Amino acid sequence: MKEVIKTGVTQLVWVETPNNPNWEVTDIVEASKLAHKAKAKLIVDATATPPTMTKSLDLGADISFHSATKYLNGHSDVSAGVLSFKKANKDWESLFSIRKLQGTVLNSQDAFLLIRGLRTLFLRVEKNSQNAMILAKHFESHNYVETVLYPGLETHPNHKIAKNQTSGQYGGMLSIIIAGSEADAINVVRNCKVFYPATSLGGVESLIEHRKTVSGEDFPVDEKLIRISVGIEDPLDLINDLEQALQKVFKKKGQY
Repeated sequence: MKEVIKTGVTQLVWVETPNNPNWEVTDIVEASKLAHKAKAKLIVDATATPPTMTKSLDLGADISFHSATKYLNGHSDVSAGVLSFKKANKDWESLFSIRKLQGTVLNSQDAFLLIRGLRTLFLRVEKNSQNAMILAKHFESHNYVETVLYPGLETHPNHKIAKNQTSGQYGGMLSIIIAGSEADAINVVRNCKVFYPATSLGGVESLIEHRKTVSGEDFPVDEKLIRISVGIEDPLDLINDLEQALQKVFKKKGQY
């Protein structure tokens, strides 16, 4: 980051943490120091760790961004976004004016649905996080899984940073890299019955996708990576579903 931030040139530093789909964690405190040293503003996209977990503005960010479509809404029926400013400065006034003139505000029904979702945010996120941790630990040493990418695991290289930034709650997003081929990863997704194959996150339902298929060939992601958004179902149902999908794919290959 130091190499790309230049004093007098860089005006805005954008950080996504944890990033998608590898779930690497950026230290927001340190990122803010680098940005502010260069007289730049720091904006943090912490959609995967909503405000009940990560309070970016308290950690040094100037602007916090959240896709409200995801955890804030929690029911996969709203498209919305949120920008929160640490100070009501010129940037805030400019954005407020643009929103007012362009009319980019939520309609009343979407606003109602978002308010409804926020009422259960704490409960949902707690359950999402608990379930994700259970899945991550179960598959961490699995014969058919090469790697589990989840900041809540102590083996994750950014675990300590994540723990400090989320107060020990790590969210419902994780990825697994299959110990097979790209075709195996695709087939595991296809054979899941409880997980729904979709590209979103943060809802009450569990979603699964082969990321390379979704993102395209030019996106730098492991071809065997499966991204999972863990919902609030019984974790045993989720484990059993992923287990049967893995067993079906690898037994077909003759790998028991």
